[in-house]
Amino acid sequence: MESYQIIIFASGSGSNAENIINYFSKKTMKINWLILTNNSNAGVIERAKRLKIDYKAFSKEDLYKNSFLKYLVSLNPTLIILAGFLLKLPETIINSFNQRIINIHPSLLPKYGGKGMYGIHVHRAIIENKESVSGITIHYVTSNYDEGPIIFQKEVNIDSSDTAKDLANKIHNLEMDYFPKVVEKILIK
Repeated sequence: MESYQIIIFASGSGSNAENIINYFSKKTMKINWLILTNNSNAGVIERAKRLKIDYKAFSKEDLYKNSFLKYLVSLNPTLIILAGFLLKLPETIINSFNQRIINIHPSLLPKYGGKGMYGIHVHRAIIENKESVSGITIHYVTSNYDEGPIIFQKEVNIDSSDTAKDLANKIHNLEMDYFPKVVEKILIK
């Protein structure tokens, strides 16, 4: 049986990380997980402990050190997943893992992407612009925010009465449904 090394970078609560790990716990694939976070107070750490998944916290400065890149290379990850990770990866990491780093974004890219466009900021902008649909985009990571090749998109309708919080809930549901399935397709292709 093939073994996979998957690294999940997360900055926040870790709901996507936990969802992906739980999804694969029901599969026969052998996966070695590692959660990396730039926030030593992130909720993802508690989730990692509960799931008995290795984790490591690091500083923003660490991310740019050659030793961090060497550490990642030594792990030889099959896939690196950005799941609510708020820092921009340095080009050295992106170039070392070309087409092996994916991100999920809470809009239908190329709309509402780029620096500063994450979480509730995206949903507010979409509601303020009176869009009728939004969705999720899973894409490969390149050196420009949210501009990598698109792997998957799924849209959801926006009701005229929806608030940014309502939209955030709809997007979260899409993420929970589709992110693990897309990861699986990438792994078995």
